[in-house]
Amino acid sequence: MSELWDSMGPQLWPAFWLTIKLTIYSGIGALVWGTILAAMKVSPVPVMRGFATVYVNIVRNTPLTLIVLFCSIGLYQNLGLALAADDSSFIENNNFRLAILAFVLYTATFVCETLRSGINTVPIGQAEAARSIGMSFPQVLGLVILPQAMRAVIAPMGSVLIALTKNTTIASIIGVAEASLLMKTELESNGSQILAIFAIIAVGFMIITLAEGAIFGWAAKRWVVRR
Repeated sequence: MSELWDSMGPQLWPAFWLTIKLTIYSGIGALVWGTILAAMKVSPVPVMRGFATVYVNIVRNTPLTLIVLFCSIGLYQNLGLALAADDSSFIENNNFRLAILAFVLYTATFVCETLRSGINTVPIGQAEAARSIGMSFPQVLGLVILPQAMRAVIAPMGSVLIALTKNTTIASIIGVAEASLLMKTELESNGSQILAIFAIIAVGFMIITLAEGAIFGWAAKRWVVRR
């Protein structure tokens, strides 16, 4: 066990820190893109509603592994889309950003549907009252509907973020050195201690996800919409 810890211990924090960064950056991007998609789905413009509906239905039902591979093989290797500067750490940074792009495209669909369910909790009379005093659709949505909708879905958004944290393990297939890639590497060199390796990585993810759940649980109680 001591040999395993000597091999694995120094790499644990860098690996899980990369997992945390993937979660944070992808979460922020998914929140922004998911909010835009939700606004499009409730928009009075048919083209925008149609685009958002088709996008959500297709991407949400596509395996995340395929989306990650599409961003790496399709966008970068075939189309030449590079997201990092051409330097000594190009491959590492580019794969990291391609993984974030894939997670944003995928997770935004769940953010969209979660937020749309929150929009449905806002009494329709509030939107009608806002329109009656001359507010435009963007004003009604941004100033009246969305603030209440977001407060109503804090807890479900926490579940989406926890799922995103778990999904970051898929980034290992394009060489992003997060926690699951460390586990794979250690299994190849210390396969006889497979249970200990699984346990260490599982505990790390458990700490992260329990912390996320506690934060979002507190926030949901703190900012709950009282009607």
